[in-house]
Amino acid sequence: MSEVLAIELTPDISHIITEDDTPVDNIFSAKQQRLLVESLYSSWQSTVPFLVCANVGLFYSRTLPPFVPDVFLSLDVSVTPDWRQKENRAYFVWEFGKPPELVIEIVSNKVGNELGKKLRDYARIGIGYYVVLDPFQQLGETRLQVYELQGIHYVSRTETWLEDVGLGLTLWRGVYEGVEDTWLRWCDVSGNMIPTGAERAAQAEERARQAEEQSRQAEEQSRQAEERARRLADQLRSAGIEPEV
Repeated sequence: MSEVLAIELTPDISHIITEDDTPVDNIFSAKQQRLLVESLYSSWQSTVPFLVCANVGLFYSRTLPPFVPDVFLSLDVSVTPDWRQKENRAYFVWEFGKPPELVIEIVSNKVGNELGKKLRDYARIGIGYYVVLDPFQQLGETRLQVYELQGIHYVSRTETWLEDVGLGLTLWRGVYEGVEDTWLRWCDVSGNMIPTGAERAAQAEERARQAEEQSRQAEEQSRQAEERARRLADQLRSAGIEPEV
């Protein structure tokens, strides 16, 4: 493809607003988004490059407004380090060559339409998996709903292992950033959670502590064995027997 033809085929995005500085709607959502993004970048051993983002515009059309998922994950994509260029500051489907594999929406109220318009729209643009987390149970008793695209429609599923992504999802009760709550976490096929950077550091520190304790116990056992041998030798000498060296 010639350079002139490539320029002609590149959509004009000069009119598109890629950032409007709209804040997240609540503290839980902000923390949950960080947990989902940071843990993958810290610990996921993906076989392909990936991009996971929170509150970043997902543009699928030059003329229609973008989606802004709470979290999305796109696999096998290369991200340019030049963030100054407008075409690199958001997820333009025509630039990356495909839509993300997964979108997660976190329900904050009853007007977000996560199980209505968003469900239909994400299916229409080809998002393979759509996940709805309802932490405050605004939409019903179910906290986590997972949908898989089959044809042009989503099908609800109970299985939370996402084969095409190579990740699973699980609800975990624990402390994150000083707050105890029920959090949505990534996991591997065996159900082991993908740790955050802080969790990995704590695990490494615990392993080092255990190794140090094992070393201390081994040294103490060796000292005690030497002490027993010394006492036995003294007893033998007291009986007129010279112990063998």
